[in-house]
Amino acid sequence: MSGLRFGTFIAPFHPVDENPGRALERDMELVQWLDQLGYDEAWIGEHHSGGYEIIASPEIFIAAAAERTRHIRLGTGVVSLSYHHPLMVADRIMQLDWMTRGRVMFGMGPGALPSDAFMMGIPVSEQRERMDEAIGVIAPLLKGETVSHESDWFTLSEARLQMPAFTQPHVEMCVASQVSPSGARAAGKHGLGLLSIGATTTGGFNALAMNWEICEGRAADFDQQVHRDQWRLVGPMHVAETREQAIEDVRFGLEKWLYYFREIAALPLAPGGDFESAVDAITSSGLAVIGDPDDAAAQLERLEQQSGGFGAFLMMDHNWAPFAEKKRSYELFARYVIPRFQSLNDKREDSMKWAASNRPTFMGAVGSAIQAEIQKHAADLQKRGEGDPS
Repeated sequence: MSGLRFGTFIAPFHPVDENPGRALERDMELVQWLDQLGYDEAWIGEHHSGGYEIIASPEIFIAAAAERTRHIRLGTGVVSLSYHHPLMVADRIMQLDWMTRGRVMFGMGPGALPSDAFMMGIPVSEQRERMDEAIGVIAPLLKGETVSHESDWFTLSEARLQMPAFTQPHVEMCVASQVSPSGARAAGKHGLGLLSIGATTTGGFNALAMNWEICEGRAADFDQQVHRDQWRLVGPMHVAETREQAIEDVRFGLEKWLYYFREIAALPLAPGGDFESAVDAITSSGLAVIGDPDDAAAQLERLEQQSGGFGAFLMMDHNWAPFAEKKRSYELFARYVIPRFQSLNDKREDSMKWAASNRPTFMGAVGSAIQAEIQKHAADLQKRGEGDPS
């Protein structure tokens, strides 16, 4: 995994007891911090209900973040395709491709919250089918093609985008997947990347290898190609100097996150019980890391072994710890975990070992050089003494 990329997946998750505007500002500050730390990617979600996940338009957030960052790539994580007309989605992404100078990535999904679909009168049973149908026209549009398509929920008549792609040959596209095979099937069918949002849940972890097999199989069926370096796995972490400190940090907000998944979001992520038992359940099951850099590295190795290899790991962002400790977690991960998986210190270690193994030789050379200078200086003194008229 020497070429592994790293980033964050910001849903976000903000409890309802705080100022929402300040919460959004902290999300933006976090992306700026990750840009400074050298992270590769930040993905921004779309949600419309439930109170916690308060970014309604990842495109608006990305446009603002692009002005405040220099290097980090910014992805929609994800646009819920069943909620939008496909031409409008493609046109917004193309605009962002230019505004970000090629730093935008386009993540697509059916819509994660049934409550969102309910408000719009969209049957949950149709969301995945609508996603696949929308991808079938959005991908050609972003590749510069003209598309006509008649559907029971949208129509395209000789539709085309006004601008060419800034990113050549086109914007990178990914399809979200949790446990069901729908995301992997769609990614394979259209030759797109795969974004495994629930990679560390029990069901998602167990399905990793199978989902990639499905993706590759569907790609072969439709004469497409998929690549593991475009496969991203997502999972939550909080890292501190010690495991004990990490647990103490997350006393701040872990239970509020658990409450959201126990009582509001229709996703079975949160274990029951008190704080201590929840921490034990989360860490022992592999759902999350609450520990030190070695624990984080072990989780990545576990995912690599289970999946057979992937291209990027995204930390599912959360507010388990106070903001300063949260930023510290990302910093510790960047300092002590990322270098292990990007081979950043291989040459430094080689140089250190070479210098250590040859130290006797070097010390001998230094000693000889010092002795030679001492002798030279003594000779100069003697010479000056012989020539002194006094």
